[in-house]
This record gives sequence, structure tokens and C-alpha cells, in this order.
Amino acid sequence: MPISKLPFLHLLVLFLIPAVNSIGVNYGTLGDNLPSPATVATFLKSNTIIDRVRIFDVNPDVLKAFSGTDILVSVTIPNGDIPSLNDPWNARRWVNTNIKPYYPATKIHYICVGTEVLHWGPQSIIDHLLSTMRVLHAALIKVGIKDIKISSPHSLSILSASNPPSKASFRSGWDVKYLAPMLRFHRETKSGFMVNPYTYYAYTPANESYCLFKPNAGLYDKATRKRYTNQFDQLMDTVYVSMKKLGYPDVEIIVAETGWPSAGDPQNAHANPGNAAAYNSGVIKKVSSGAGTPLMPRRKFETYIFSLFNENLKGPSLDEKNFGLFQPDFTQVYDIGIMHKSQSTRAPPKSASPSGTGKRWCVPKPEATDVQLQSNIDYICSNGIDCSPTQPGGPCFQPNTVRAHASFLMNSYYQAKGRHDLDCDFAHTGIIASTDPSNGPCKYIQ
Repeated sequence: MPISKLPFLHLLVLFLIPAVNSIGVNYGTLGDNLPSPATVATFLKSNTIIDRVRIFDVNPDVLKAFSGTDILVSVTIPNGDIPSLNDPWNARRWVNTNIKPYYPATKIHYICVGTEVLHWGPQSIIDHLLSTMRVLHAALIKVGIKDIKISSPHSLSILSASNPPSKASFRSGWDVKYLAPMLRFHRETKSGFMVNPYTYYAYTPANESYCLFKPNAGLYDKATRKRYTNQFDQLMDTVYVSMKKLGYPDVEIIVAETGWPSAGDPQNAHANPGNAAAYNSGVIKKVSSGAGTPLMPRRKFETYIFSLFNENLKGPSLDEKNFGLFQPDFTQVYDIGIMHKSQSTRAPPKSASPSGTGKRWCVPKPEATDVQLQSNIDYICSNGIDCSPTQPGGPCFQPNTVRAHASFLMNSYYQAKGRHDLDCDFAHTGIIASTDPSNGPCKYIQ
């Protein structure tokens, strides 16, 4: 029935349904303690709202694992393999080996040709990037596959400026030579232009709230008369303006990677669970709302959070190891609403208590710094734990030190979450104690 003839009530219901966009995740495997791909596929399908993943290779075990799940899978060609696949015969053989055996049982969605190729180079690979994308697209068509798309994720080093968005443009030398022809390819093939906008790397203490979707004065662009209340919108509009200046404002933009680490090297105190939860939940709310950005209202963005797991073999920085939404045992590093409600509200099984009294408390490690412990406090108090005992007049206000307050609150969080060892980790700043740390009127929960 045409929508114009639907009863008024049905029309009302249609317009009241909120826009919900798909949420993807980057699934890396640089860890020696990660679950099997089959277990991962089952977990994502049964327990989360994640309906698409991007992997960084063409691992056959992963492709087999996602068969029949209806979860979209994007695969990646390593940068070093790009020149060889510029040959049509090699490209056809690659498709026959890495795509045809798994498709369509596994819903392969995109083939990502390299990762941030313009940023990392070398020139010999940059020069082959677009031609390889075209050759692979032709190889897919040749074997009868028409719904797998080709793209290549870019870091935002492709931009020459991003503040304010109205003055944005792609880097001179890259704009006309590489990016304009690539955008023309995306328009021709109806595929998305992939970018990796990380506000984490633009963080300063002064712009923290702007990076993390928290209340702030924002950025006003006089040329467009648009106000930006978060840096994610600013970066997305910067990409859009740069595309528009080349004549391609209609090409879809895909967020191939974005995220925030829950722990990092000592100098990166902003890498903590509270900030990671604030940023990633902000991104999910933003893209799921269907609101778009100031210059792209109601525009939808396919978005992939980086990343699925904390990967202990990544590096060299601790930041790189701690971008995950989940620990390898599928425990959430922080809750941002990606679990099905029936899963997120279910009480997890309690860990077995050690011999003796079974009483356990969570306290800071002696080497934990005040900066780290303050981050713990901020995270705990923003996640439903009653922090009033450590406020002025509370029984645990004295001694009025960051360590004393963190000690009480870390234990409160640990006890409230079910006394799992992981809930006392706090980016490796917490430790389980068997001696009651209660002091005078400050009684620790147990």
C-alpha cells in the first residue's frame, strides 16, 4: 500500500520510530589469549547489537566463523600486497582464493585495499592504490559478485586543515592527484569513502569536554554560522567540506575506525576507562540518532569502533593494547550499551572466594599515581556508584587525599560489580586485599 494511503496512526508510528544506524567494530587478533573466531562470532550474534566487523586480513578461520551469522564482514588487503594485485590475473586469483569460497554464506561487505596508505606510503604503493581498487572491482564483477564494495581507509593526515571546517581542504598534492580520482571511483561504484577520525590524538586538557561529547562552549564557524559541540562532528564536516571542494559532496562517508583507549602510557592520563566510555558511547549515540552533523544534517554514517578486544601483542605503547571494548574473556571493559538488555542486566557469576574468610577488598596498588587514581574516581562516580561517603561531611572524607578516596570507591565498585578480579584491575592500578582497610567511621563494603 502506498504510504500516502496508510492510516494516520500508522504514519505517526513511522515518524516516531527513532533512527538506528548499524554499529560495527574492528576485530583485531594481535593477542595470545584471544577466544576462537567461532566463539567471537557466536558472542557478537547472541549478545550484542554489533552487526558488522572489519578484520585486518582475510583470515579463513574468521570468514568461516561468521558464515550464517548475518553479520557483515569487511576484509583487508595488507599494504604490501597492493602492487601485486594491480595485475588483473593476480586480482582474479586473489578473489577466487579469498572471497569466493566463503561468499555469500559469509556476508562479505567491503574489501579494504590497505590501511592509511597515503599516510604510511611508500610511494610505490601509493601509486598503485587506486588502480588496484579498480582492478579488484573488475575482478569481482568478472566472477559475478556485484554487492561487495571496494574502499581504502584513510587517516586524517589527508587534510591540510580542520579548524574551522569551512576552511578545510585535502592536502595539496594529494587532493587532485589521488583523492579526486578515488572519490570519482566511489561515486561510480556507489561505495563509501573511509576515514579514521580519532579525537583521542587531538586531546588537550583544555579541549577534553569537546573531545568527549561533554558539555562545552563549542566551536563557532563564522563562515557557515554553525556551532560545533563535539570534535567528532567537526572532523566529519572537515572531511565533507574537503570532498565538496573537489566536487564530490554526495559520496558516502564511512567511519572505518574511531575509538579511545581505557589505559595508556603514564604520560597519557587521559587514556582511562571513564574517558573511553564517554567517547565511544558518545559516538554510538551520535551515529544512532540519525541527526548527522551541522553540515550534513540527517546524514547516516556506517561506523566501526576500534576495537573489539584489548590485544596484548599490540604496541609498542600501552595505549595500543587497550582500545578494546572487551577483555579476552568477553568481560566489558566499560558499559556503553552494546550488549542486549537481557545480557547487560544479567548478574555475572561470582568468582570463587579464596580459602579462609572469603572476604576480599579492592585497594590501590602502592605504585599507583594520584593522576591514575583520580581517573579511577571519575570513572567510578560516573558509573552509578554512590560517591557521597567521600564528599565533605561523609564518613570517608578524611583523610582528604586522592588515594584514600580512591581506595574506598574502588572497593565500592568492585563489590557492586560482583567481586570479579577484573573489576579491581582499573588499568593495572588496583589489587585484591584480604585485610579489611576500614578506618574509624569509614567502613568498607564487603
